[in-house]
Amino acid sequence: MRILASKPALRWLAPAVVVGAVATTSLVAASAQADKSLPPISAQQLLVDLQQSKIDGLSGTVIQEADLGLPAIPGVGGEDNSELTSLISGTHTLRVRYAAPDKARVAVFSSLGETDTITNGKDVWIWSYKGQKATHRTLGEHADKTNRSAPADAPQTPQEAAQKFLDAITPSTTVSTDASVTVAGREAYELVLDPNDDDALVKQVRIAVDNATRQPLRVQVFAANKQLVLGVGYKQVSFTRPDDAEFEFNAPPGTTVTEAPKVEHKAPSAKDRQPVEKKAAAAKEQTKIVGTGWTSVVVRQLDGADPTAANGQLGAFLDRLPKVSGSWGTGRLLTGTAFSAVVTDDGRIAVGSVEPDLLYAALSK
Repeated sequence: MRILASKPALRWLAPAVVVGAVATTSLVAASAQADKSLPPISAQQLLVDLQQSKIDGLSGTVIQEADLGLPAIPGVGGEDNSELTSLISGTHTLRVRYAAPDKARVAVFSSLGETDTITNGKDVWIWSYKGQKATHRTLGEHADKTNRSAPADAPQTPQEAAQKFLDAITPSTTVSTDASVTVAGREAYELVLDPNDDDALVKQVRIAVDNATRQPLRVQVFAANKQLVLGVGYKQVSFTRPDDAEFEFNAPPGTTVTEAPKVEHKAPSAKDRQPVEKKAAAAKEQTKIVGTGWTSVVVRQLDGADPTAANGQLGAFLDRLPKVSGSWGTGRLLTGTAFSAVVTDDGRIAVGSVEPDLLYAALSK
């Protein structure tokens, strides 16, 4: 996402914060005992099945719903509507087709029209219906021959990996399995994640897994009062390989075609890796996590001394937020349905799936 790449602070305001909280959550496995339409299954076995599942291809329609309760970014709208805004508000439809890592097509529909991204071998096309514009890029040969053998202590089987995952985490969540779910007309199991911490803004996460293929069909994140704050799932799906013709693209008459520079995939040299590793180490040093599980808060030093004085979209966005202060300093508060964030005047940001009081406490430490 361009806006997230050019505005580092905005990365922390995206829905990925919510999804990241799910990924770092502690789990306790439990199996549903109620009489369901499908045979009971343990959380561990469902995780194993997910890892082992393979398909030849798929075609489907995906519905994305988001209601994070965030204010609009000033100056963003119309034809220049940003990716950030589209992620945090409304309902969006995507049509997906997949046959292989180098054969995939995603069409995104909006009030502005349709935008397609097509990968076919070494050719990548991005086409805008409304703008009648297309960008073509040719991928180079994959030259990365780096030895990527797994560490000696890595799990050797999916079963071991699933058990290691469940054993490695502490009991901040109860995970159960639900066997009475239907998604896109298909019978499915669900992994149900219920936080044990009442202070967490996220109250439940449900991950639907297709009974026949063991492919994920839907992910839903709920806040208080069973409010859906983030959901991505198939409305219709077929797990058959699409015809190769689906991935061929010929620019329609009148389309303006731009040829982008060729992309070469090369293994980075030691010299190339040094600045990346240095930047990653600096970011790690400037980031701390306060608390555990669902109520953990990420506190990070941002680029630039005073983010509230920033120009452009970010500065205007922050100016709309209420001012807050405490023993930790002063700043601006952003509150949503599933997370809160504070951007301080001294260049820090605190984010978590918690009420603001826990952010203030984390900033004071």
